[in-house]
This record gives sequence, structure tokens and C-alpha cells, in this order.
Amino acid sequence: MTDPADQVSITLASTDDIPHILAMIKELAAHEHALDSVEATETSLLHTLTFAPSTTSGHTPHTNPGYAKTLILRLPTNPTPNQTPAHAGDEPGAIAGMALFFPNYSTWRSRPGLYLEDLYVRPAYRGRGYGGLLIRSLAQEVLRMGGGRLEWSCLKWNEGSLRFYEGLGARRMEGWVGLRLEGGQLEGVAEGRKIGGGGRGGGGGVEAA
Repeated sequence: MTDPADQVSITLASTDDIPHILAMIKELAAHEHALDSVEATETSLLHTLTFAPSTTSGHTPHTNPGYAKTLILRLPTNPTPNQTPAHAGDEPGAIAGMALFFPNYSTWRSRPGLYLEDLYVRPAYRGRGYGGLLIRSLAQEVLRMGGGRLEWSCLKWNEGSLRFYEGLGARRMEGWVGLRLEGGQLEGVAEGRKIGGGGRGGGGGVEAA
């Protein structure tokens, strides 16, 4: 059986890939019934992501260090005889998926890690093992940097994805509750308007009262 890793390439996105990244962000948001929540634009991605050097685009050299990176999974541009597309209609060089990620840190382990913000494989390319290849690439990067873990979140209703992740060996963090400040609440706390009594929390997270 042909290894799917022999059929595709996974590389750090360049500025040429920005339109594709934005398109996949919107496709994923639509799948999660949240397309109206997408505020990203090509300009905002250019200013906030880190990109590999590009030799083909007309963009000026990208110097912004960015806050996150994107792996792009592509079909072969010029398939060799042992890279013949296994699916009729595949477009050579097509972008089939992406993984957008950024660093995090474990205080208990005093080791870095990676947080996977978005993992997306386009519908036409699912069932080929591409999602697993993207996660494998991230796991390899965690080990390369001497890190201790790869983390991500998944919507509770997305049982298909949860089964896939658990099949890889990932475990659900049932004892944790995700918390978020954004918009007016974020501004209120930053300005001191929302700071009041609190609770207590521990176990590697935040403890405050």
C-alpha cells in the first residue's frame, strides 16, 4: 500500500498561501456553523502569521515574526510514476489542508509545546490520512524543539473528529473548563472595570482570589 506521506508535501506556508489560508479558515468556520464570526482578512493574516521565504510572489520580503505558523499540505505538482494520484480529478499541486499552530508552555514540566488552533482537510481530500500526516508533522516539531506536548480543542458535537483524535492516542481533558475573555469583557478587565471577587483554581492553571 502506498504511504500517503509519499504522495504529498507538507511545508511552512509562504505569503503566496495567504488566500488559501483565509479560504480554509472560512471553510472550517462554515463547517462549525460560525462563518459570521470570522474577522480574518488577507491583510490581518499577513501581519500576524509567520511565513517561510517566498521566491514566486510579488510581496516584499516578509519580516514580521508573527504569532503563529501554518503548515500547508499539497498534492504533488509534477507527480512521478509512484506519485500517480489515486483519485481521479485531483489537481496537481492542489492545497488539500492545513494546520495552524503556535507555541505554548508547561510550567509543571518546564518544557515548551505547541497548540494546534486549526486543523483542516478539505472535503474532497478526506479519508486519505492527510489529517494524521499534519498531526504527525506537528508531533515531530514538538519533539524537535524538546517539547512535552501537543494540545488542541474540539467541539463536543464533532464526534467523528473526537474518535479520530482518540485513535491517535489523544485523551480528553475532562477535568478542565476552557475560559475566554474577548471583546468588551477583555477591554473591561484591561481597564479595571471588571475586576472583582474571584474563585480559586489550581492544578497547573491559575489560582486567584
